[in-house]
Amino acid sequence: MTYFRRNIEKANGYEPGFQPTQADVVKLNTNENPYPPSPNVLKVLAEITPEQLRRYPDPYGNVFRKAAAELNAVTPDYIMCCNGGDDLLTIAFRAFCDEARPVAYPIPTYSLYPVLANLQNCKALEVPFDSEFNLPAKLANTEAALTIVCNPNAPSGSFVSVDELASLADEISGVLLVDEAYVDFAEANCAGLVKDFDNVIILRSMSKGYSLAGLRFGYAVASPDLIAGLVKVKDSYNVDAVAVTAATAAIKDQMYFRENIEKVKKERQRLTEQLRAIGFETPESFANFVLAESKNCKASEIYDKLVHRNIYVRYFDKPGLGDKLRITVGTKEQNDKLIFALKEIVSE
Repeated sequence: MTYFRRNIEKANGYEPGFQPTQADVVKLNTNENPYPPSPNVLKVLAEITPEQLRRYPDPYGNVFRKAAAELNAVTPDYIMCCNGGDDLLTIAFRAFCDEARPVAYPIPTYSLYPVLANLQNCKALEVPFDSEFNLPAKLANTEAALTIVCNPNAPSGSFVSVDELASLADEISGVLLVDEAYVDFAEANCAGLVKDFDNVIILRSMSKGYSLAGLRFGYAVASPDLIAGLVKVKDSYNVDAVAVTAATAAIKDQMYFRENIEKVKKERQRLTEQLRAIGFETPESFANFVLAESKNCKASEIYDKLVHRNIYVRYFDKPGLGDKLRITVGTKEQNDKLIFALKEIVSE
């Protein structure tokens, strides 16, 4: 006997990256920023008062909305605060999709999308990328209620141009959600599209570029009408007072943010070059990770051998990814340890 709905009973659920508890590991498997958040974040956390904890938070996180709106050159009614980017994804599925209203997205991509589709009991129309991760033309013809494009894409790190996504928004009849969780490490973004298209939602995360993965905070940028509808669906207090305070301090410290981003980009380039030098095919990435493939060793075997050395990367045993490893860009010291280990493994 089961008490769950049939689709829930049959679902596997989302599988997060392994979280090792040892202190001496090189953790390059879940795309955390290797550098600490802004010192201003730690300062405001130290100043949290009992009164802030006793009372319910602002249900809209207006102090953050104002700061994020200024950064994105919009008004605060274009912004909605979320409990991480995943919260926005859940809200979007609940708002737009059901048994008669499918979702569409190119694959391979973020593995949470099909999980949320199953939970919402909506059909998922999966359109394959080509070998170079170009945006599939067929994505515009699905007639889906919600179309999602992760950009930069996870786990490939590839980037679809703003013009291409503008054309997609113009062609489809439903909503286009551009998942920009990793866009801080790219050279362009789609935030400006919300002024030209009333069917575009931009997802932003504070986990990657702002080093706040443990805080769980993200936000949406969209037309005020879309935001008003999404607010109907969100939990009543979906972001807490501590998170709003810390995220606001982080997003206001743009000088520190940009310095960290440049450090990650520099290491991304160095890591890519070192991987290529030892025989890995590593396409250009616009995120804080790279996707690497060895023609001499199986990805699953490399993954296991790295684990034995207390080095963790991400291996996906899925179509189009079974021969590849996704590697988070770490510090120089972490990346050097990884390369040293990979040199040993590929020469065994």
